[in-house]
Amino acid sequence: MHNNDPVLAFLGLTPEDMLDAVETCGIACDGRFLTMNSYENRVYRVGVDDAEPVVAKFYRPERWSDEAILEEHRFTCELAALEIPVVPPMEDDNGDTLHHSGPFRFALYPYRGGRAMEPDNPDQLEMLGRFIGRIHAAGAAGIYQHRPAIDIENHLRQPGNQLIEMGFIAPHLENRWRGRIDALAEAVAGCQERVGEVRKIRLHGDMHLGNILWTEQGPHIVDFDDARNGPAVQDLWMFLSGDGDYLEARIGDLLRGYDQFFDFNRAEIRLVEVMRTLRMVYHAHWLASRWQDPTFPHAFPWFDSERYWEQLLNDLDDQQERIMDAASR
Repeated sequence: MHNNDPVLAFLGLTPEDMLDAVETCGIACDGRFLTMNSYENRVYRVGVDDAEPVVAKFYRPERWSDEAILEEHRFTCELAALEIPVVPPMEDDNGDTLHHSGPFRFALYPYRGGRAMEPDNPDQLEMLGRFIGRIHAAGAAGIYQHRPAIDIENHLRQPGNQLIEMGFIAPHLENRWRGRIDALAEAVAGCQERVGEVRKIRLHGDMHLGNILWTEQGPHIVDFDDARNGPAVQDLWMFLSGDGDYLEARIGDLLRGYDQFFDFNRAEIRLVEVMRTLRMVYHAHWLASRWQDPTFPHAFPWFDSERYWEQLLNDLDDQQERIMDAASR
């Protein structure tokens, strides 16, 4: 019997809870399921009698409000209606996409397989660029009302300070950590000032190789769970690695497709290291905020160690130099 406390129920979610919840939507489960790779939520591929399997996504409590989840659902449905290859949630007979069963909130998706894309493949990067450009053209028509923006406050200052309050920064590293966060915030602000005003649009927010499933017809873009408002470069920079001619070629491949549907502000290329830095600090905070979930210490045993924090500080030192270098170009 599950606990009525949503947090405890989520942490103790059993296969029986999951299958019972899915069947409340009129899905005839055949009893087979596979736990899929997800740390933030609980995600399962569920077998269905005489039909294709579905994906059941159970949302972690106290992260997104119902309104924020539905806002993401509406956007992905909007994109799917434009024939952009995203995977939107399934609607029930009432048109609902977010479901409740006891303390659980969940959504159902059609199962879509695929293989990893080839990050060095110019044709695949150009095709992906076309679809990201189309997503951004739609995303620019409005902003999320219930989701925060990717910015200095939400992704650097606030998480950086909270890591100290949560007790994850060793006392002898606190002064260095505070100084680094302050210096990074100043460097980021300076770089943004050099770039000039950047338009914030609705983004995927977590566009990386793991969220691109490639098929013979092209990509499926999945998992809009981290959708936020922010600069367009946020959905591009994770496909850009290396430097010099190699980096220029990858940027060219992506933008050759992207620019067919949405004009990319080339000045945002200077923000690549800014976005990487914000992600590094935000990711550390994310791990810390989930540390009471037994899944996390098991999956990330290196996180709660002094060596990790010293290495992160060293990496952030390097990032500050990279940001300042980008701002000076």
